[in-house]
Amino acid sequence: MKLYSYIVTRDFGFAPNPFYGCCTLATCKPVIRRCADIGDIIVGIGSAAKGSSYNNRLIFAMIVSDKMTFDEYWHNKKYMCKRPYMYGSKKRMYGDNIYHISEKTGIYIQEDSHHSLENGDINILNYSRDLSGEYVLIANEFWYWGGKAIELPNQFLCLADVRRSHIVKRESDNHELILSLLSWLRSMEPGYLGAPQKFLGEFRRYNGK
Repeated sequence: MKLYSYIVTRDFGFAPNPFYGCCTLATCKPVIRRCADIGDIIVGIGSAAKGSSYNNRLIFAMIVSDKMTFDEYWHNKKYMCKRPYMYGSKKRMYGDNIYHISEKTGIYIQEDSHHSLENGDINILNYSRDLSGEYVLIANEFWYWGGKAIELPNQFLCLADVRRSHIVKRESDNHELILSLLSWLRSMEPGYLGAPQKFLGEFRRYNGK
C-alpha cells in the first residue's frame, strides 16, 4: 500500500471529479495515475499560496478501488455520466471522461471540456500531460470536502510538505502513519461533503500553463 499526497491548486470538481457517487482522477497528476495501485490512498491538500485560506487543509481523500485505461473509462456505461456536456449542468460541464480512441485513426480524441481550448479544439498542453498518465483512478470510498476543506491534525501535517509534484509514502516505512490516517478518515462521514472551491462561478477552462 502507498499513500500519495499533493497540492490541489485548482479545485473545480474536475481533477478530482467527486460527482455521481465516486471520486475519479482521470486528468492531471500523471505520475500518480501511472503508479498508483488498487488499495492505495490519495489525498489532496489545499494550497499554501499567499492569501489562501486552505493551507494545511484537506480537500479530499480517496482509496483507489479501480484502475482502467481512458478507453475503458469512456466505454464503461457506469461512467458515461462523467462525459462532459457543455450544455448541461455544471457537474456535466466539468466531466472528466474526456479521452477515447478514434475508430478511424487509432489516436486519442480530447472531447470539448475543461481541458480543451475555448472553441472546444484540442489543447495540446493538457492532452500531452493527461495522456502521459495512461490510467484513470476510481474510488468508491472517498471523502471530498472541496470548499469546506477540513484542517489536518498535527500528526498528518507532513502530508502537506509537498516540495515538488507529490509525496509518496510506502507502508513498509510508514505503517503507523497510514493506519492512523485510515482510522481517522473512516471515523468521518464519507462521500461528497462540500462543493468544489471554484464551482459556484462561471464555467472555466484550464489552459495548461
